[in-house]
Amino acid sequence: MSTTLRSSFSNQGQICLCGSRIFVERPIYEKFRDAFVAKVAKTKVSYPTDPEAKLGALVSKPHLEKVLSYVELAKQEGGTILTGGERVYLEGEFSEGFYMRPTVIEGLKFDCRTNQEEIFGPVVTIMPFDTEEEVLMMANSTQYGLAATVWTENLTCAHRVADQIQSGIVWINSWLVRDLRTPFGGVKNSGVGREGGFEALRFFTEAKNVFIQL
Repeated sequence: MSTTLRSSFSNQGQICLCGSRIFVERPIYEKFRDAFVAKVAKTKVSYPTDPEAKLGALVSKPHLEKVLSYVELAKQEGGTILTGGERVYLEGEFSEGFYMRPTVIEGLKFDCRTNQEEIFGPVVTIMPFDTEEEVLMMANSTQYGLAATVWTENLTCAHRVADQIQSGIVWINSWLVRDLRTPFGGVKNSGVGREGGFEALRFFTEAKNVFIQL
């Protein structure tokens, strides 16, 4: 639970590796959802030097407006805001900061536009699934594919699902573990090429073909 909170809202969700969609197996869906929403609702949004702050400001006013517009779009697409979804106004010297409450949305279909865009803000959608085939279909039904996290006690299942997820990075029971000796990069519209380790030599060099006939 604590790792899912971090992977959803670290740096206000403005990290390319943050998760924006959470799929939970139906038998534990309600228990997870209620516990997750309760923790998110208690998350303090405040200025950077506040020792109790868990989230700070978004990068700019246009970006805040963009993120809030997707919350409104989610409502239009049938989503329910379980917590958050609004701007936070602080007092004093921080009154003009672009703060927003962390937001959890339920009830969206996997193919809604809200679920297809990379919002880069403190917003996640949560939805249940019944089968492995269903969750893989939903997980792969987006134009992006940089990172994903799988939580399971079944190692065989972990390998099988990780192999079928269309993502450049798959963490099993973890998040944001980064070794610079390993490849870093995404698939689909999440970039081309790889950085890290020997892959970086290929990414930052350009092969040249010289033919000579004597």
